[in-house]
Amino acid sequence: MTGQSEFLLQTIGVTKMFGDLAANADVTLKVAPGEIHALLGENGAGKSTLVKMIYGSLQPTSGELFWMGERVTVPNPAAARNLGIGMVFQHFSLFEALSVAENIALAMPGKLDLDILSERITRVSKEYGLPLDPSALVADLSVGERQRIEIVRCLLQEPRLLIMDEPTAVLTPQEADQLFVTLNRLAGEGCAVLYISHRLEEVKQLCHNSTILRHGKVVANVDPQKETAASLARLMVGADVHSISARASRTEGPVMIETSDLSMPSDGPFGVSLKNIALDVQGGEIVAIAGVAGNGQSELFDALSGERQALTGDAVKLCGTNCGLTSVTGRRQMNAAFVPEERLGHGAVPGMPLSENVILTRHSAASGLTRSGFIDREVAHQINDRLTQKFDIRKGKRDPEARSLSGGNLQKFVVGRELDREPKVLIINQPTWGVDAGAAALIRQALIDLARSGSAVLVISQDLDEIFEIADRIAVISRGELSTPRPAGDISLEQIGLLMAGAHEKGAAKVERAKA
Repeated sequence: MTGQSEFLLQTIGVTKMFGDLAANADVTLKVAPGEIHALLGENGAGKSTLVKMIYGSLQPTSGELFWMGERVTVPNPAAARNLGIGMVFQHFSLFEALSVAENIALAMPGKLDLDILSERITRVSKEYGLPLDPSALVADLSVGERQRIEIVRCLLQEPRLLIMDEPTAVLTPQEADQLFVTLNRLAGEGCAVLYISHRLEEVKQLCHNSTILRHGKVVANVDPQKETAASLARLMVGADVHSISARASRTEGPVMIETSDLSMPSDGPFGVSLKNIALDVQGGEIVAIAGVAGNGQSELFDALSGERQALTGDAVKLCGTNCGLTSVTGRRQMNAAFVPEERLGHGAVPGMPLSENVILTRHSAASGLTRSGFIDREVAHQINDRLTQKFDIRKGKRDPEARSLSGGNLQKFVVGRELDREPKVLIINQPTWGVDAGAAALIRQALIDLARSGSAVLVISQDLDEIFEIADRIAVISRGELSTPRPAGDISLEQIGLLMAGAHEKGAAKVERAKA
């Protein structure tokens, strides 16, 4: 196949083998100029493998790639960019100590005049509704502004195809709306967009066509605007996704999580200081904290879990006991459990098998894992088996290393490990980050069930759909300040967006932004 084609990009029969595992099997994908094309699938379906081959980060085992009707080989990302393929990754690759212009210059070919580049950044970012100050230090920017850098960096290379991986995961609703305006403008100018997202409502709103992968194979090509979110999810997982069972009116229990005037300085030049955090969570309820990433969520989690100790013992109280100066182990012994945002490296040790990762957070609690100071490894295996069955953790063997699991399956393991303890307090950061609809429903239902049993659950999440689905009360964190929690039924999406932008903040930072 050579010559002119109605398609900008085609993959024909592309297969990628990792040993005996087919990450992609005979995948055919067609994307036309000016089309916003969704690439959908549950975790482990092969989406990332496919786009990495398109972008040159991986090479296919077999199959063909066509660009503008010509067969091509893309040996590396530089070759992809030369063709006109740009990619905005889910996790940013920015140096916080450098300016916007300096970060963009690092990705541009050849020697550049920084002043000329700064003028281009200002002009292009303004044209596309993504305003940037080229001289601004990345460390001082919000996560939404950092994503603008990644997008503008691609736009300066004048791509014909823009690949975007979960682009709205770190945006406020208002920022997401602006991104959609920008993508529609790009499509109107003839640029194609290959769009990966687990947020099916935004796929329906934005995308013209969709290719759906399951177990590495294409199972459907549909117009998402003619589908429902439920039908798209069904195509992704091969079955109906379990709906969340809403809780009956909750019975108020005692306050199980409490902070009193919790303030902590940042632990580094790019951290966020916590400012007078006042929060209480009762047994039997779920309180959710919304916010754009990088506004103090990690610092708050560290303070509540004991990874960083507060300035005073009474600044944090769990299960009725002052524990601001108590270690993580001590707090676990109070029957509290914690799930951090980063599952691989923080929530689990990559090179350890799952059974040993079970031991890491449960050896000090009453779990039957230790006897007279010795670890009972068979009990660890039994817990691992129980988690595998209960949370549908898909793996190649009984006890693989943590790093061998897909992101969604590892998330189910890390969350399930803590829920299996039936803790009286659970503090969980980004419970369904990057997981598919089926896994998200499973995890959310488990959180609801735990609260229904009388436990206090604090959820830190950037997914507003998730928050409204499970939370009894909602607060918003912005630049280290927490708004007053409000009943979920009394706060709108627009109000949350304003709070995420800092409407509740006090002090100099807010005054300075008001002057700008």
